[in-house]
Amino acid sequence: MGLTIFQFGQTLFEVYYWLILISIFGSWFPAFHSSKIGGWIGKLVEPYLSIFRRFIPPLGPIDISPIIALFVFNYLSSFALEGLRRSLTFIGV
Repeated sequence: MGLTIFQFGQTLFEVYYWLILISIFGSWFPAFHSSKIGGWIGKLVEPYLSIFRRFIPPLGPIDISPIIALFVFNYLSSFALEGLRRSLTFIGV
C-alpha cells in the first residue's frame, strides 16, 4: 500500500514536470497557447510559473524564469517524495 501511494505521488510530480516542459517548449510556437491543449496546459502550469516571473524579469526576448522554476520544482519534488517515503515508513505502511 505504501509503495502504491509513493508511486502515485512520484507519477504526479513526473506528469507535472513534463507539463512544465511542454509549456516551455510550446512557448516557442505562437499558436500553441491559443490551441485547446496549450490553453489547458497553460491553466495548469501558469500559477506555478507566475511565481517565478514576478521575481525574475525577462532578459529582453529571453525568459529564464521557467528554467529556474523547473530546477526548483525538481528539488522540491525530490524533497517532498523523500518526506512522503519517510512518513510512510514511519507509520509502517
